[in-house]
Amino acid sequence: MTRVLLIEDDPAVQKGVTLALRRRGHEVETAGSGETGLLALDRFHPDLVLLDLMLPGMSGLEVCRRIRERQQIPIIILSARGDDIDMVVGLEAGADDYVVKPASGEVLEARMRAVLRRLVPPAPDDAGPRPPARESHGALTVDRVALRVEKDGTELVLAPSELKLLLFLSSAPGQVFSRQQLLEQVWEHSYYGDARLVDACVMRLRGKIEDDPRHPAYVQTVRGFGYRFGPL
Repeated sequence: MTRVLLIEDDPAVQKGVTLALRRRGHEVETAGSGETGLLALDRFHPDLVLLDLMLPGMSGLEVCRRIRERQQIPIIILSARGDDIDMVVGLEAGADDYVVKPASGEVLEARMRAVLRRLVPPAPDDAGPRPPARESHGALTVDRVALRVEKDGTELVLAPSELKLLLFLSSAPGQVFSRQQLLEQVWEHSYYGDARLVDACVMRLRGKIEDDPRHPAYVQTVRGFGYRFGPL
């Protein structure tokens, strides 16, 4: 059972999402504004937040930023069709994924499971060699078992998507991955239109791990192809 905080001001959407998730065995707490949502975050202690962007008073973008300042809980944006600019800004503010409203219970369930899996270390593959638990890449130290990343000895606070993206890219230094490949491996999506998820996450990750995000040493762009890790 997943504890889900739904921050959404539309009563019809609140009712529909709550019913769909509760039918699937999840515990749901609802909040009709950003202010009450932040209060519920401390009281309810959810495993995941579903966040509408168009909220009365405090905007969903501000709510997302404030949550990210305090903790790295998975955040999925609920986006209305046509709100592409707000949705991209929401991703840049720290959200892990987005779902276009109205969304079926099956879609919500799939996106929630995909985000929550980013918090769990991958099971070892007994058929092949196991990578070392801790790896050093320049100033970065990556611990794949503890799911910790340090830079110059200081632990970095990464959102679930940022962490999984870094783990995936750093597992094959120098190999170029297309946005589509990253969508399928990190976000478990297959729709190419969601490539903005990749670009927004790369931008946020660079802001945390690079000395100069404008000239990245770790997550590098290969124009016309995608992204690669290093080589350093």
